[in-house]
This record gives sequence, structure tokens and C-alpha cells, in this order.
Amino acid sequence: MAGWFNRELRSADDLKGLKMRIPGLAGEVFDAAGGTAVRIAGGEVYTSMQTGVIDAVEWVGPYNDRTLGLNEVADYYYYPGWHEPGAMLEFIINDRAYNALPDDLKAVVSAAARAANAAMLDEFTARNNESLRDLLDQGTDLRRLPDDVFARLHQRAQEVMAALVASDPMAAKIQRSYQGFYDDVRAYHAISEQAYLDARARVLPPTGNN
Repeated sequence: MAGWFNRELRSADDLKGLKMRIPGLAGEVFDAAGGTAVRIAGGEVYTSMQTGVIDAVEWVGPYNDRTLGLNEVADYYYYPGWHEPGAMLEFIINDRAYNALPDDLKAVVSAAARAANAAMLDEFTARNNESLRDLLDQGTDLRRLPDDVFARLHQRAQEVMAALVASDPMAAKIQRSYQGFYDDVRAYHAISEQAYLDARARVLPPTGNN
């Protein structure tokens, strides 16, 4: 999700001066788009929204957001999550310890990491769906980000990433890997997943569950 807001977003100009709790690279993009990224601890998010210290907050998604009670202190819930279209777990292991393992245990470590990541995605899909329904039942005002807001964030994201890649060889290596994969599979996804979703949207009624 894009986050919880106490200011309505009608256009990209509404980002100007908006104080949002959003960390990391996403925070840099938000700053570049005209907002003000605020870095505060998770334990301070609720009261900061409640008292107006911040105007908006990016947390996780409906499941975690509902648990934190953000629907109690925010007027609007915007989507999609432009800064994090997917999620993954990070697993770090000591290089020497890993290389000391026999091949069968290396395979176990790799398989366990993949299984944990897949299970996380599946569980969040289910729980986010359930939680969003509950939030809507409680009166949450769900809004789609205006196109020009999304466009500005995309443009600034490209600029922030370009600066990072230019300054950090490891970031450049990662970017080449990600971008290469993206470019390679994009054409196939256009005629598979995206084409299927587009066709379903055209053919089925808005309430269709197929």
C-alpha cells in the first residue's frame, strides 16, 4: 500500500510539504518529489499521526496496518505501493560457515530460504485480503493514487536510483542484474499475466470472483 494520509492527494502538487514517515530509498524519492520524509521509530508512528507530527505514514500493508490501528488516526488509505511492488525476506549467513557445509546441507539452507520466502508471500496475500475487507467494513476511505502523483514518484525514483548507481559499484551491479531480468521477462509477462488480467477486467463484471 502507498500508505495512510491525513491530507487528500488530488495532484502531484499536494505532495509539497507533506510530512510522511517513509524510510530508506523511498524516503529519498519522496523528498525529491516535494514531500518531507520523516524517519521515526515504529513505536512512535501511531501517536505521530494522531498528534499531527506527520501527515502520512507508509507501514506495511492491511494486515500489519490494521494491527497497528492506523485506520483510527488517518483519513485516507492510498494504493498502490509505488515504493515496494513486491516483498522478499533477507537471509544472511557467514560466508566461511556456509562454505564449510557439505553440499547436501547447502542445498537444505537454500531450499529452506526459498520456502520461507514463498510462505511469507502466500500468507501476506491471504491476510492482507482479509484485513482490507475488515478495514473497509470499518469505514476506511480507500483511494487510488492520482496518475500524476504516480508519474512524479516514478520520475524521481529513476533520478534517485541513477544517482545511487553512479556512486556505488555494488548498487550498480545489483541494478544491472535486476534490470536485465526485468527487460528479459517483460515481453512474456505482457502476453501472459498482464494480458490475462486485462482480458478479465474487460469481460467480467467488477464483482466477479473468477
